[in-house]
Amino acid sequence: MLFEHISGEKMSSKIIVFGGAGFLGSHVADSLTEAGHEVVIYDKFASSYLKGNQRQIVGDILDLGKVREALVGQQIVYHLAGIADIDECHKRPIDAVKLNILGTVQILQEAKEAQVKKIIFASSAYVYSDSGSFYRITKQACEQLVETYQKEFGMDYVILRYGSLYGSRSDTRNSIFRILSEALKNGEINYGGTGDETREFIHVEDAARLSVEVLNQEFRNQNIILTGPTPVRYKDLLEMIQEIMKGEVRINYRPRQSSTHYKLSPYSFSPKLGRKLVNNPHIDLGQGILNLIGEIHHNIHTELEETNGLLVKGDQ
Repeated sequence: MLFEHISGEKMSSKIIVFGGAGFLGSHVADSLTEAGHEVVIYDKFASSYLKGNQRQIVGDILDLGKVREALVGQQIVYHLAGIADIDECHKRPIDAVKLNILGTVQILQEAKEAQVKKIIFASSAYVYSDSGSFYRITKQACEQLVETYQKEFGMDYVILRYGSLYGSRSDTRNSIFRILSEALKNGEINYGGTGDETREFIHVEDAARLSVEVLNQEFRNQNIILTGPTPVRYKDLLEMIQEIMKGEVRINYRPRQSSTHYKLSPYSFSPKLGRKLVNNPHIDLGQGILNLIGEIHHNIHTELEETNGLLVKGDQ
């Protein structure tokens, strides 16, 4: 979906995606490219998913000079960089503040100087929760910075509060990836909790498509919640995985060790409401899990090749 002017005219835009080499960022960059936009990825790591019609700048968001240079000529900013893992923020609070808060205000300031039209900021469903520890605090501060830059300088925004993402290109920081990897490697899942904990899982490809849709003017200066359509209990998720794997995986429930994650809902009362946006049709959780199992299995068993629908060793 192309950028919509107030007149309703759709046109391609020059867009930079900070954090565009990561799990969510790479999918957002791809969706923007597919929608016809001119995309630049800015990330401290070289992207493994860079398309031929995308360009990457390798750099740190704390490198003010490089951020300034990268923003020249850009019309829209997607800011998905920083520390996105709750437990990592809990262990590294100083780095979390530097990368998430200082990094954000530097991008905002340089975007203002470059006369960027709009910033799309990646926040979290945890932002007005009692859970989330230092991660939540950094996202709260960043949301207020984004809103204040709009009030003071007129730079429009959309704040995207992502829920529990899963899907291709994730790693062990992602709960579903971690669970599936353990199941495939060890034949068991060790889950810390009772299984009654719920999440509204959203496939990363659905989240990426919706992240492009919010470029439309109707979402201007709004807070948008991007989560799955229905809550899912972890117990039901784990039993689904067990069934998909034909019962060849054991589920072990252990005492919950972390207090940084919520049990049933990330929300606590706050007057700052967000509008929920759901992709319809969306990728079914079971199908998404099955696809991810196939990807993880392929990465574990690199010696296997598909021949006539069967997996065999490459030398056979």
